[in-house]
Amino acid sequence: MLFHYLLFPICQLILKQDMKITHEEVKRVAALARLELAAAEVDALTQQLDKILQYMETLNQLETANVEPLAHVMDIVNAFREDRVVNQPSADTLLANAPAKERSFFKVPKIIE
Repeated sequence: MLFHYLLFPICQLILKQDMKITHEEVKRVAALARLELAAAEVDALTQQLDKILQYMETLNQLETANVEPLAHVMDIVNAFREDRVVNQPSADTLLANAPAKERSFFKVPKIIE
């Protein structure tokens, strides 16, 4: 009985012939993504995306009223440390190896006239 319960939705997806996504929609999404697809690729992607959408429709039939939304499957608490400076170098230390400096700034060649 359980096997039949699990297999029946899958068989319905395989036997279902009506397409939820069209070739034109696949071509439009490909154009938006700046992809050039051959006719065979459009056919293959249309079938693959249609199977995905059909499976999602099967998932939409599940009762989820009493299921709490999750952000993560495990209860994980972020262990962030306090954001504070612990090793602030001085300007002289930072500029010690600079090829050119002026006061407490790096001196670079002028690039805009």
